[in-house]
Amino acid sequence: MHELPPPLDLSYDRSDLPLLDAWKEACGSTTPSTIVIPEGTYLLSQATLEGPYKAPIEHQLEGNVKAATDPKAFKEPKWVSFLHVENFKLFGGGAFDGQRTASYKREGCEKHDFCSNLPIISKHNVRFDYLTNAMVQGITLRDSKQFHANVLGCKNITFEHEIVSAPKDSSNTDGIHIGRSDGVKIIDTYIKIGDDCILIGDGAKNLDITGVTCGPGHGISIGSLGKFANEEPVEGIKVSKCTLTDTSNGVRIKTWAGQFPGTASDIHFEDITVKNVSCSVLIDQKYCPWNKCKMDEESNVKLSNISFKNIHGTAALPEVVKLVCSGTFPCENVELADFDITFSGPDGPAKSECKNVKPIVTGK
Repeated sequence: MHELPPPLDLSYDRSDLPLLDAWKEACGSTTPSTIVIPEGTYLLSQATLEGPYKAPIEHQLEGNVKAATDPKAFKEPKWVSFLHVENFKLFGGGAFDGQRTASYKREGCEKHDFCSNLPIISKHNVRFDYLTNAMVQGITLRDSKQFHANVLGCKNITFEHEIVSAPKDSSNTDGIHIGRSDGVKIIDTYIKIGDDCILIGDGAKNLDITGVTCGPGHGISIGSLGKFANEEPVEGIKVSKCTLTDTSNGVRIKTWAGQFPGTASDIHFEDITVKNVSCSVLIDQKYCPWNKCKMDEESNVKLSNISFKNIHGTAALPEVVKLVCSGTFPCENVELADFDITFSGPDGPAKSECKNVKPIVTGK
């Protein structure tokens, strides 16, 4: 077992050394190791924890690890990174705290999405890059400067009983961002942020998301897709038994107007509870934030084999279902079943919009 020193206020220029030394020692061990960050508060400048190693490593986080508020402390646009490791477990009751609020107040740009006074800032609280057979359990990710958890190139990684939190007005603070990964599971996790609770990017396949509580935020999203050339297909996504409260979207798929080709298929949302959600079910193939695309062009991303089943609850706006598909590649085999979403307001009753799709509607 490798344990960091007792809790103390570590200086930013050397705070990463005890952790990196413990990681190096554990990597050299031929028997399984556990690295422990005990209860207390630690200030961590930046750390990349990289494999391979000779025997499995467990990382037990019980303390509260805080990022620097000074952007000059970051030499790269990331904070904590786990890279190229196998048979790994990160667990405990501790937290990674990005201190976004303190950073932005410090620079006087808390009201801006992008701030010129922050030239280099940690984009992600914690990165999980190219991990195989990993478990992340019971950890809190708090107040990230941008994405809270970024998952890239992973195979068989599970997130369970996570807590992800940031102010509801914090932009670009996605909870868990998944790209080009196979076999990701997110189970019984609570996400309260200012952007997408879970964002599924290109190359994601065989994902199972269940028991997630989301809100506020932008909901659970696939995409945006089609922005870049050579994006990999999205396939085999299941989102079930999730609850979304006070979100701008419930479950959605978004692809850019015009732009590049791609595919997304075998996507299923079921047993979803919505509470005061603006648009509960959304396919948006005219996605165009900041008006930086050609809205008169159609999306080149093909969507097929999609289902929305047992979606129930209350809506904040009358348009509870909006399926706007591509005129060039209309959506195929879209099924809606057992909807029970109510809206009460001066603009009622609830309504839906469908374009370039003939959904199969069954049940209520």
